[in-house]
Amino acid sequence: MSTVAELQNIATQVRRDIVRMVHGVQSGHPGGSLGCADFLTALYFDIMKNNTNFSMDGIGEDVFFLSNGHISPLFYSVLARFGYFDVKELASFRRINSRLQGHPTTHEHLPGVRMASGSLGQGMSVAIGAALTKKLNKDDRYVFSLHGDGELDEGQNWEAIMFAAHHKVDNLISTIDYNGQQIDGPTHDVMGLESLKEKFLAFNWEVMEMDGNNMQAVVDGLNKAKTLTGKQKPVCILMKTIMGKGVDFMEGHHEWHGIAPNDEQLAKALAQLPETLEDY
Repeated sequence: MSTVAELQNIATQVRRDIVRMVHGVQSGHPGGSLGCADFLTALYFDIMKNNTNFSMDGIGEDVFFLSNGHISPLFYSVLARFGYFDVKELASFRRINSRLQGHPTTHEHLPGVRMASGSLGQGMSVAIGAALTKKLNKDDRYVFSLHGDGELDEGQNWEAIMFAAHHKVDNLISTIDYNGQQIDGPTHDVMGLESLKEKFLAFNWEVMEMDGNNMQAVVDGLNKAKTLTGKQKPVCILMKTIMGKGVDFMEGHHEWHGIAPNDEQLAKALAQLPETLEDY
């Protein structure tokens, strides 16, 4: 386990990795990646029982599924910093023949990646299948998943959400990145989601809310979520985040969903994100 201060240092380096990776190829999705950095850092470095001896079956360990796969810079950085592969490989992000493609894929056999998530809306279904498999195998570990709020525009999510409650998939903890932004603008302009809490409650899920950009709140929230499992209901965390968190000129702007910083913007971003671990 790590202290909150240690987790904060890791998250700062992860954010630094994100902006450097996206800048390096002038392609990628920094906004949501930066916003979810605290969450994924806490999950891997403190909350989950997992190890770097990777196997797809994940027997006896907690498993994670990234549904909003466009935030792959965050995912790759956390996996590398945790030890699944050499951090130097981050320099190959989105390059030809790299294992670190713009959206995670399984055919690249990158350790830590359990599903291809280029198409939005599918991660909930996959996570439910994994959770049911654990129950059938009497494996008492948890399944975690992360989804974008804009991603919930996809109807498949709601079929899966209904299915999970009906089948009492109570070893599943699904987190929604509730930043209110998506590629085309604020979510309330593109497709109003309100009220998500009431929606999940109506679908018979356990629901809790969490500040996703306060490391202590993230750690406490994820630990609380684990106490809500095993009660015949899946668990939903509505996680409030700020798109672009950590880089002031990116924060809260949907335009940073999928554009890369230029040289001047990179320098400004890195000045706000001190090197806490060694750069790749």
